[in-house]
Amino acid sequence: VQLQASGGGLVQAGGSLRLSCAASGRIFSFNVMGWYQQAPGKQRELVALRTSGGSTNYADSVKGRFTISRDNAKNTVYLQMNSLKPEDTAVYYCYFRQSGRDYWGQGTQVTVSS
Repeated sequence: VQLQASGGGLVQAGGSLRLSCAASGRIFSFNVMGWYQQAPGKQRELVALRTSGGSTNYADSVKGRFTISRDNAKNTVYLQMNSLKPEDTAVYYCYFRQSGRDYWGQGTQVTVSS
């Protein structure tokens, strides 16, 4: 499975960005897609996940501000990020899991200026 992420960039605090990640390769009907973030000097942390069945999981820090969605026909996951804060600054990694294996995208930088 290969993951291609896009949509990062520089935005002022309070602004919005949308990340996209498309999966390709041998993809099964049940899988999990989502996003993790890694800020400088910190461990990679969960942002949001969504299963192919529609279940979601969000980090407490982004609840009410970020929304994860999927287009299963396109094997693509989106992360709509609103009300961005400087502490959201990080490299965001697309994540995909199926059949007990994890896959990671190349990471896209999100920078929120104060």
